[in-house]
Formats: sequence, structure tokens, C-alpha cells
Amino acid sequence: MLINVLMLCSDHQNAKLGVAQQDLIDRYGLGWVVTQYSIKIKRLPRVDDTIKVTTRGTSYNRFFAYREFWMHDEQGNELVKVDSIWVLMDEKARKIREIPESIIEPYQSEKVRRVPRLPRPDRIAEDAESISKKYQVRASDIDFNGHVNNAHYLEWMTDALSLKFLISHTPVQIDIRFENEVKYGSWVMSTVLVDSEDNDKIKTVHEIISNDTLSCSATFLWQKNDVKGNEDK
Repeated sequence: MLINVLMLCSDHQNAKLGVAQQDLIDRYGLGWVVTQYSIKIKRLPRVDDTIKVTTRGTSYNRFFAYREFWMHDEQGNELVKVDSIWVLMDEKARKIREIPESIIEPYQSEKVRRVPRLPRPDRIAEDAESISKKYQVRASDIDFNGHVNNAHYLEWMTDALSLKFLISHTPVQIDIRFENEVKYGSWVMSTVLVDSEDNDKIKTVHEIISNDTLSCSATFLWQKNDVKGNEDK
């Protein structure tokens, strides 16, 4: 849900600035694709909360654009801060293209030599005691460009964890990197390693593999909830 809200917010800004995603595809054959998120969570919104989501295209260079998101409650308290890296993808060739000035100019972003680097997720060693689940990509997993919606990678990752764990823990940081696209009908393997435990915080490392190729990786940092969760797995 969080990723979908971020995508919706950026889509709204793109349209407001006259550079909607579909317009870019129609005019240039290009579309924005996110390659990395770094998500810091102070508190997730609760049911019936009214929240404000803000985004800004902060900086860019020849190939990469840096976008920030903020989520605040009605009192103005920051709930979530997200940093992200985006590229322009050739919709037919599926290759990264240079960012034209005509596309980036409406955002009034700063042109820089290097955009900020986001944390790279950890990797899972082959001999690690990990847990894996297998999934087949459904039609409902696919977005407008025929590839898996980014939100579903997070669903596959967290689904590999037990219900007991998910009820009793809340993520406080997520670093996720998208490596290779996955198409309809493909099989993916979601693997998770509970890597370390530090007082009340636990780190989990995740990988999504398709056709023996890494499609997505992530590191989650979790905090144990104050309220005792369901003990059933």
C-alpha cells in the first residue's frame, strides 16, 4: 500500500507539470522507472487517519533523478520519509536513456554531477539458513508497461515471513533495490534471512529471484510492537 501511495503521488505531480507518464511514452517512447527506495518509518498511518503526502524532484544528472517523499499526519508530524532514484526507460528497447532537459525542466530540480547514493541492500549467502516461497506472476501483478508492479515485490518479500512475526513487528526502515524486470507468467522465488537481532530490533534480508537472476533485493529493519500479537503462525 505504501509504495502504491508514493507512485500515485509522483504520477499526480507528473501530470500537474505537464509531463504525465503516458504523455512521455506517446511523445518520446520513454517512461520513468524507480530503481531504488530508502524508506524511514516513524509511524505507519492507522485506519481512518488523514495524511498528507508530498513529493519533490530534488536533483538529477545525465541518467539518474533523485526524488523525495514525505508523509505527515494532520498535526504536521512526519510519519514516513522516502528517498528514491529514478531512470528514464526506453519502453521498446527496455534500456536506460539520457534524461532530456525538456522532460526534467518542469521539476526545477538541481543539476548535479552525482545524485545521492542510497544504501545497497545486503545479500544472502548461499549457505545461509534462509526461507523461500515460490510465486507465479499473475495478470493482477502487472502494471501499465507489462511488468510487475513494484508494490508486489514487497508483498512477496514480507509474505515469506511468518504471520506471527508480521503481527508482532513493524518495519522502521526499508532499503530496496530493483535490478531486473519480471514479466507475466514468470516464476519468482522469494527468499528471506533473519540476519540479526539487536535488542528489540530485527534485520531481515530479502531477495527475489526469477530465472536464476536477481530481480530485487531489500533489507528491512523491524521493531517489536508494544502490543502482544497473535501467537499462531
